[in-house]
Amino acid sequence: MSEISRNFVDPLPCPARTNAIPESTPVEHWKHLPPYKVQSEEQFGPIKWRGRCFCGNITYLLKREKPLNAKYCHCPVCRVTHGAPLQWAAIFHKHDMSFTNGASGLAFYSSTHRSQKHILPTKVSCANCRTPIMDEGRNMCLIFPQLIQLEGSSQEQRKKREVFKPTHAC
Repeated sequence: MSEISRNFVDPLPCPARTNAIPESTPVEHWKHLPPYKVQSEEQFGPIKWRGRCFCGNITYLLKREKPLNAKYCHCPVCRVTHGAPLQWAAIFHKHDMSFTNGASGLAFYSSTHRSQKHILPTKVSCANCRTPIMDEGRNMCLIFPQLIQLEGSSQEQRKKREVFKPTHAC
């Protein structure tokens, strides 16, 4: 048994070392911009939605009532990285989103550059439970509506979630 544990290799890659650097490091200026800029709820503005990863280490706020758009994507990259036949995403401006703990606890993967560094475009996930949080581009975030916390009965939740109903598949 100890022989097996000594030879065990974690099949998941290590989270990006990006977050081992303190938030105040000026080299990584992106940590001081939305959606990573740490700000109080008052500074951020009226909160319309709250989201979280599976383990709860990553939480975020949204101040836009409706996404700019929503879609299902079934491209090969989305199918492989999500391990599903499609990805459901809602599009928001970066300034409409705020991670409550900044970039702390997040892991990044740029499929374009095959890198775990924060290089746009990048896929963002929880470094602990590996829940995919969003895809980040230069100006926009594609968040995953399944992570939005909804209260009420199943029927009430379904009605609230209609705001994120996709308009098309790509």
